[in-house]
Amino acid sequence: MTGEVGGVDPRATVTGPSWPEGLHAAFDRYEAALLADDVAVLDALFEPGPETLRADAAGLLVGHDRISAFRSSRGGVPGRSIGRTELRPLTDDVVLVVAESHVDSGGRGIQTQLWRRTEGSWRIAAAHVTGRAPAFDRTIWRVVGDPLVPGASVPTPDRGARDPALPLAGTALPLAGVRVAVKDLFAVRGQVIGAGNPVWEREAPPATTHAPAVRALLDAGASITGIARTDEFAYSIAGRNAHTGTPPNGAAPDRMPGGSTSGPAAAVALGQADLALGTDTAGSVRVPASYQGLWGLRTTHGLVDREGLLPLAQSFDTIGWLARDAATVRAAAVASGASGPADVPPDRDAADPPLDAADLVVSRALLDAVQPATGAAFRRWLAAARLEPDEVALPPLDELAETLRVVQAAEAWRNDGAWVTAHRDALGVDVLARFDAAAAVDAAAEATARRRLAELRTAVRTALDGRVLCLPTVPGPAPLRTADAADVQVVRAATLRMTAVAGVGGLPAVSAPFLMVDGAPVGVCLVGSPGRDVALIDLAVSLGTPWR
Repeated sequence: MTGEVGGVDPRATVTGPSWPEGLHAAFDRYEAALLADDVAVLDALFEPGPETLRADAAGLLVGHDRISAFRSSRGGVPGRSIGRTELRPLTDDVVLVVAESHVDSGGRGIQTQLWRRTEGSWRIAAAHVTGRAPAFDRTIWRVVGDPLVPGASVPTPDRGARDPALPLAGTALPLAGVRVAVKDLFAVRGQVIGAGNPVWEREAPPATTHAPAVRALLDAGASITGIARTDEFAYSIAGRNAHTGTPPNGAAPDRMPGGSTSGPAAAVALGQADLALGTDTAGSVRVPASYQGLWGLRTTHGLVDREGLLPLAQSFDTIGWLARDAATVRAAAVASGASGPADVPPDRDAADPPLDAADLVVSRALLDAVQPATGAAFRRWLAAARLEPDEVALPPLDELAETLRVVQAAEAWRNDGAWVTAHRDALGVDVLARFDAAAAVDAAAEATARRRLAELRTAVRTALDGRVLCLPTVPGPAPLRTADAADVQVVRAATLRMTAVAGVGGLPAVSAPFLMVDGAPVGVCLVGSPGRDVALIDLAVSLGTPWR
């Protein structure tokens, strides 16, 4: 007995005891279903119930339903044959099977399965998969180097992954050893801006200079590992890309990664980079930070130079960073010029004192807008941290979100409408629908929204009055990867009602990985006054311990 499928593999051997009755047939049936992507058979061959396990490099899934949801969104596996197989019976009805797979296109992997016989049928109770090592995950990266662009150098004992225990602030180059994933909207000398669309990428000329935001990180000693994927034209916050697929969520493998800084966030969460350089227009740093349990900073609007950045909507576009630790985000902010005031009212002192917990306020409307489990987790966090913030009244959330949507749409169409009109077949369905809606915003609607934007921006800043708004970053955990377009749109609309506060206000916002809801991370967001970006990070660090 070999256990191989699709022809005899000369490397296929079975060692240890012989197959118990029925197990070999079940093993072969499972392998054939994997190759055929027969989800129904795969589901039937996994034990039902909440204790079934499946793990791979992306993480651990617990429960048959979660495993099924992940599998149905993954697609099949590459053609392969089974080689050496080891059996280890633990009881008459429980057998550990470890098999080596040989991929037709090269490489090998290992699958470990714990099979259990119940009422005469064999099913998998636990599985662990080690796939072949990929050159790189194209759902995360567009271009990768070793590094792609080296940073300014100082003698260091190790130019590999940075040890987060080492201090950044005291080094001559504060980002020495830090590996950066750059969102595919920034100019990197010698590379094109792909904007998440392969047709745009083919037509784009190579950049002749680095964007200032890229250059600042290089000058601080960081190296550019690669250019990472974005949702098309950054016009989404889900993390899906119709052309290159959905990057993995490094904290919750059965869930979406969040966009539009989806690729850089995934690279950081999975340890392939230490810092993500992204953008935040309506939540594109804060959402993936929340979904993947990362620290994320959206900077004060206009504080960091946006030259060399492909714009979506200039009234809201900001630079931002994500990392696994707050110190790396803070060092990137300081190195990039986000440690001083920008657009600060004339009656404000540039040398403001540090922020503390007494500065926190909450909004009843925002807390009512989140999912019940998220609201409960947030209240538990406040209680554990012994925080009792005052309440603040904000402008209506629906009006904030709609004003942002209209102005964003008008600017997105002004920036990209001509190209979209000439390349309609080149866009994914959801992004094309968004651009079609943008085309319908006429001059009168835009003018009205712009007048209201100025009023709302003043109203948001006046309501905070130097204080710090504290809220869950998003309504709840990331949607499952199997969520349909209608469900994703519901989540998007609910999310924009929350992220629009900082967007309309032009304010800095930090997402800190403080909450766990339904087994997945949700961030706590702090929104502060213009120019208080670094102070916000320091305040967030003082308030809690990351979920990790």
